[in-house]
Amino acid sequence: MSQLQQLRIPGDPDWDAASSAVSEAYFPHVLSPREAGSTAADADLGVTVLGPLRIARIGWGSEVSIHSDHPGAYGINVPLGGVLETSVAGHTVVSTSGFATVNPPDTPTDITRWSSTCTIVGVKIDRDFLHHELCRVTGLPDASIPDQLDLRSPEGSSWFRLVQSIAGQPDDDPLLANPLVAEQLAGSLTDAFLLAAITDDPGDHQLPRPRIVTRVLDALRADPARAWTAADMAESAGVSVRRLQEGFREYVGKTPRECLTEIRLAAVHDDLASGAAVSVTDVAMKWGFTHTGRFAAAFRQRYGVAPSQVLREA
Repeated sequence: MSQLQQLRIPGDPDWDAASSAVSEAYFPHVLSPREAGSTAADADLGVTVLGPLRIARIGWGSEVSIHSDHPGAYGINVPLGGVLETSVAGHTVVSTSGFATVNPPDTPTDITRWSSTCTIVGVKIDRDFLHHELCRVTGLPDASIPDQLDLRSPEGSSWFRLVQSIAGQPDDDPLLANPLVAEQLAGSLTDAFLLAAITDDPGDHQLPRPRIVTRVLDALRADPARAWTAADMAESAGVSVRRLQEGFREYVGKTPRECLTEIRLAAVHDDLASGAAVSVTDVAMKWGFTHTGRFAAAFRQRYGVAPSQVLREA
């Protein structure tokens, strides 16, 4: 089940208590403080759980080293400051602000230096879930995931903004507590990560781009209320997400997501104008809109009136 948890390491914890809390929230590990006489008084933890994915904010307040095998999941560690030095199979990766270290699953890994000023945003993605999305997004089931991601690139920056926006949601956000919404967000985060990390062209050019667009639009019109991800759309046409985006950009001038929003808005408008609708919110949710504020703004922009006005006039 998906859930939202914002945690704090209670009181004035010792290193064992702090390590245990982080192990439960992120990855099991062995912690070794590197500064004589240091304490875990400044350790800090928060975590957002989205089905097969979780986002953790972790700071120790002192310099430490950590050993973990990252069982069953990828761990993507983004330092917000300081230095994160990691050794995987004898290969060293040093990440500072603007970079992320990618730790492979089920692989002995040593963070040899986690500096005292380093707080990370860590993204844990279930191994099988990521591999499933890898095939759908890139068309390359055996593609290699790099050990470091440049967050200064447009794709890397976009992915991390999405991570931060979700992690920054309030504790009581009912949408993040909804399993369907949480699963969709997990897919979107994973797909965005893969698009930033994998640069190889999957070579799926056998299908002409106009045909790609037609197949996807047909699928969206047939089931607009579905919680579509970019990978779902690409799968309906048998291509990668990158190839899908190229086709829509060239032949439609819009993104697939923008087209889906227009299809949903038209369905909502028809329902409201029919006179059979009970409430605007019910109709919006019926057709896949989960954020009422953004829905109302998009509706007004497209039709020039508020959805409530269409309902009243009906």
